[in-house]
Formats: sequence, C-alpha cells, structure tokens
Amino acid sequence: MNNEHKRTRRKRLAALLMGVFAGAVLLIAFAVGGRVATGQSAPARSGSDSVFSPAHATFREALVHFLGWRPEPEQPIPFPHRTHFEEAFLGCTDCHNGAARGPIARIPSVVFCMDCHFDIATDREPIQLLTSYYDRGQEPPWERIYGWNPEAHVRFNHAPHVRRDIECSVCHGDVTQMIVAEPAVDHTMSFCVACHEQNQASIDCVTCHY
Repeated sequence: MNNEHKRTRRKRLAALLMGVFAGAVLLIAFAVGGRVATGQSAPARSGSDSVFSPAHATFREALVHFLGWRPEPEQPIPFPHRTHFEEAFLGCTDCHNGAARGPIARIPSVVFCMDCHFDIATDREPIQLLTSYYDRGQEPPWERIYGWNPEAHVRFNHAPHVRRDIECSVCHGDVTQMIVAEPAVDHTMSFCVACHEQNQASIDCVTCHY
C-alpha cells in the first residue's frame, strides 16, 4: 500500500471518528436540551463525591454550559417593545431606569405598568392578564434572556456604558423593532473585548471578572 493510500485511509478514519463523536454529542445534547427546555434542574449537590467538577455538579450541567444551551424564555405576558417605542414614545431607560444609575437595568414593577394601563388598552387580553397580577399583588415572573453562567464570574455594570453613550442595541439588538424581546447578540468574551478596545476601555481581567 503506497503512502497516498495510507494518507487517504487515515483521513477517512479520522472523519469517521469525528462523525461518531459529533453524533454522540448531538444525542446527548438533544437529551439535555429536552430536559432543560422543560425546566428540569440539575440534581442538588449532595457531597464532594457527586460533584462532576469544581464548577459543575454533573456532566449534564457541564455539557449544557459548554454548548451554551439555554431554554427558550416563556414570558408571562407578551410585552410588545415595538408598540411602546413607536406609539407610547418610551425609550429604554424610561422603563429600565436602573441602567443609568447602576449595574442592574431593572424591570419595571406591575404598579409602574398599571399607571398607564388602568385606562389604556384595558380590553386586550395581555393587559387583562397584567391587571390580574396587579390585583393579586404579584409581579409577573419575567424571564431573563441574557446572562452568564455563574462560574464565568462576570460582572456587568450598565451605568458606565450608558454614560459613554453606548447604544442599548449594541448588546441587545434593536429591541425597539421586536414584538417580544429575544436574544439577538452573542455575549462572548471576544465580543466584549473588541468593544472595549474600540472604545479605549480597560481590558484588564478584573474589569469584568471577579
């Protein structure tokens, strides 16, 4: 068997092994994704013997984080950002007023929303659902669509970015054109570092990590 044939066989074997590995990962990922989508949580840590790694209790949890699996957020009320931007003329910080003051952008309370919706669009089902939360003295259980895994030890402060006039759309996409907010930007470290370099901001590790 000549060298060319040997190289061809090695390439085919490598491709086969990669295909088997990728198939196994996909099978595991689909199984994990199904459990994550249904809201099943990882088993509680019951002791050091059951911990898969210093950062993950189980292999499933490690795989979920490695592959970036996130369940599709199901909001309690379909909040139409575009309508509030185009018809009510509200800006991002009118509702997320913590963004200009500190780390957390904040979600407005049901009381804040009802200041307008006691009288506006009261015949619409989403507003009736909002009113039911208000009447029960409860906040709608809004789900986050962005966030880092705890072991990433990332901290993000909205206020300095607002003060530097960084548009919200840079990190969140053009939410003003979304009916319901959805993830539009992949918040990788390279994304953040590139933005910091472009805006001459610090890229020291401790700037974002603790």
